[in-house]
Amino acid sequence: MDNEPRIKLYALTLDAKDPLALARFYSALMKWDIVPIQGDEYVIIAPHRAEQGQYPGITFQLNPDYVPPVWPDKPEAQQQMAHIDFIVEDMGKAVEYAVKCGARVADEQFSEYWTVMFDPAGHPFCLCKGKEIFESPGFTLR
Repeated sequence: MDNEPRIKLYALTLDAKDPLALARFYSALMKWDIVPIQGDEYVIIAPHRAEQGQYPGITFQLNPDYVPPVWPDKPEAQQQMAHIDFIVEDMGKAVEYAVKCGARVADEQFSEYWTVMFDPAGHPFCLCKGKEIFESPGFTLR
């Protein structure tokens, strides 16, 4: 095992035409801090807590040709490559707050356990019911 590489999650990176605006949206949604990286790149990290360090985070990078995915998937349309799931205590309050931050609710929903939403750049993300997970001692990114 000593010869195996050490690999740790650094960040999930999202492309955007306006990375600072997208960083501001997710910062408001999660109450995380925005840190400039370089040029048009930003990262949001959990508020400074010694036991967690600064990473992993969500980074936002400039892509002037970014095209938002279509959801649900449609042939010949830009497909989603990933989405972020957020656990919430109260779905109604979380959806209302996400919309206030700049998100929009997807027209089509397929489950009572999560709500599909879009960030201001069109990236899909889900708010997932999970009060017991959110409140568990092992769930540290609060």
